[in-house]
Amino acid sequence: MVVFVVFAVLLSALVLSWVLRPLWRDRPLPAFAFMVVLLLATAGLYWLVGTPAALDPATQRTPASLEDAIAQLEGELLRDPRQLDGWRLLGRSYREQQRPAKALEAYTRAAKLAPDDDDIQVEYAEARALADKQHRFDAEAVALLQQVLQRSPGHQRARWFLGIAQRQAGKPADAARTWEPLLAMVDADTATTLRPQIDAARAEAGLPPLAADSTASATPATGAHALTVKVALDPDFASRVRLDGSSVFVIARKPGGPPMPIAVEKHGVQQLPLTVTLDDGDSPMPTQKLSALQEVEVFARLSASGNAMRQEGDIDSKPVRVTLPAKQPVELVIGAAAP
Repeated sequence: MVVFVVFAVLLSALVLSWVLRPLWRDRPLPAFAFMVVLLLATAGLYWLVGTPAALDPATQRTPASLEDAIAQLEGELLRDPRQLDGWRLLGRSYREQQRPAKALEAYTRAAKLAPDDDDIQVEYAEARALADKQHRFDAEAVALLQQVLQRSPGHQRARWFLGIAQRQAGKPADAARTWEPLLAMVDADTATTLRPQIDAARAEAGLPPLAADSTASATPATGAHALTVKVALDPDFASRVRLDGSSVFVIARKPGGPPMPIAVEKHGVQQLPLTVTLDDGDSPMPTQKLSALQEVEVFARLSASGNAMRQEGDIDSKPVRVTLPAKQPVELVIGAAAP
């Protein structure tokens, strides 16, 4: 620390000597006085506003425990409460310590700093529920989740939590409707776990269970509205991009409507080129069937995340608008350059 101060003073003196050189030749005493006053003012301002101790290596230490790390983070946030990531990290740390009330305080600060950040707003809503003795989502948390889904219908955690809140409120039919689109967004293992939850909510509402999916249904609705789709990769694109582990979604949706699929199938990229048949058995929502539409927009999505809802880095084929029933297969090419 002392070495730094001495070095800073010497460097400042040299700079000022060079800048004040004309005045130094003509009026040395006023120049010297001006330089001393300026150095003292700079040092005083830094001492009041800056953090001189932070430059001392002796004051910098690695936290010995989670409690020690939290204490250091609390001190840093006390010094500068505008650090969004700091409040978010503090909230997670409190949650790990099973301190939901303190976690809620931290997430409240984070939510105020980022009112349009969907992930933070969902974490804040979750923190409100965890801080409740019965772990119930209150009205403010429900409103936050609804706002997130209005902006981002594919936000999975917001959709899951909102369904829980609706079921807690005695609205099982609403919960089932909220959860059903998740089946098209998650992987097969998660969908297998989710489906019984949806069926339980539907049973509470006096509704029949979901129709079996296309892989388990013995009699899928492969009527006149069934749609054959051929999907291939553009050769040049395939030679330039690493595709290991990616998924391919073949999606039909309502033209000009919401982004939710009317029918969707998921396949591995190694299966390309492939031919699929979309029908009512591929609908993630029992209330919306392919056979009920006269026109659909069809496209294929290459997804590294494995989610049907579009994520950053996903590649879509050029969408094709199709009138049902379609007489010819729809041909889609992923990665083709725009004409």
